[in-house]
Amino acid sequence: MSAYLLRAGDTGPTQQSPVTCGAACLTVARMLVDDPFARWVTTGSGLPVLGAEGSTPVERFASYERTVHRRTNGLKVSRAGLRPPWPRALGTPPWGARAELEAGASRVGTRYEVDVLRPLGDDGLRAAFERLHRVVDEGEPALLYVGSDVLPRHVTLVLPGQLDDVVDVYEPASGHVRQVTVTEVVEARLGLGGWDRAWLLVRPTGERPARAGSRPAFDPRRVPVPRLVPGTAPAPDAVRSEPVR
Repeated sequence: MSAYLLRAGDTGPTQQSPVTCGAACLTVARMLVDDPFARWVTTGSGLPVLGAEGSTPVERFASYERTVHRRTNGLKVSRAGLRPPWPRALGTPPWGARAELEAGASRVGTRYEVDVLRPLGDDGLRAAFERLHRVVDEGEPALLYVGSDVLPRHVTLVLPGQLDDVVDVYEPASGHVRQVTVTEVVEARLGLGGWDRAWLLVRPTGERPARAGSRPAFDPRRVPVPRLVPGTAPAPDAVRSEPVR
């Protein structure tokens, strides 16, 4: 876990252009899980990071923000298929943000999905907030897209809160981190970067890698042993063990 942390009341870096709020959030998310990367951006010490060049923290952050924006919005061909490019002037698309989070801006092995919040009623928004509160963890943040009644306009980074009924949210236009409650989400009065309504979530699925020491990689008790009738030979299929999970 990185030594770089953000909590309600803290101030982090600010986005370096009007359209890179998502890229700024994703850069901060990487700083929260990658200590050498955070140290390079904030102090310039350690091994230089390709795509995060500069002589000051602001220059290095801005450089990597641009790197992330190119990556999230660019054309990508993979086994999953073709991901078409998205105009950078329109900000960060949620599918590009999801790919960036899964590729290193969150804890290794964390999977993400996109939830559409705008059409939900009060009960649906409360359920979405409760689910978000359960799955957001250290190193497994979420992105919350906020906007007006008609369009999403801004991206923020959701972090685990220190209270049972709130989350902490990093707002990249100001760099401020503050608490957000379920009531603010339901009543559309978020006030994040000047925008009040929740539109989209790019959130962890809750599928997390096994934590160190949770159980041994190999447990002989989980390997099935065929029972044999005395005096008979086992059939070939009888001695095939199922894969250890």
